Amino acid sequence: MHVVQVQWHCRARMIAGANFYIVGRDPAGMPHPETKKDLYEPTHGGKVLTMAPGLTSVEIIPFRVAAYNLTKRAMDFYDKERHAEFEFISGTKMRKMARSGENPPDGFMSPKAWKILTEYYSSLQKD
Repeated sequence: MHVVQVQWHCRARMIAGANFYIVGRDPAGMPHPETKKDLYEPTHGGKVLTMAPGLTSVEIIPFRVAAYNLTKRAMDFYDKERHAEFEFISGTKMRKMARSGENPPDGFMSPKAWKILTEYYSSLQKD
């Protein structure tokens, strides 16, 4: 989600009567055009919202960032002190894997859920 978009989503919910907004990870994992690394850090969306004027009547609730822990071979809460142990598998990367029939690492997702996802993307390619 782009920086302005995260503000719009929060404001729209506030106007509709929401008292809180749970902030996800980064604004869409937008890559730098040259380095291809994410432009935003994992907590950027929450930081932007806490500084945004006009969002005074809604509580911004960040959640802990989760990523695939390569050592544990399972999803885990991200620890920047152990950055090398983690892999961020974005929704874009996950959809690409599902379309190509590639399996995610063991422990990333329930095999039943992954089967449903790959079947869905397989059905789209038949059309």
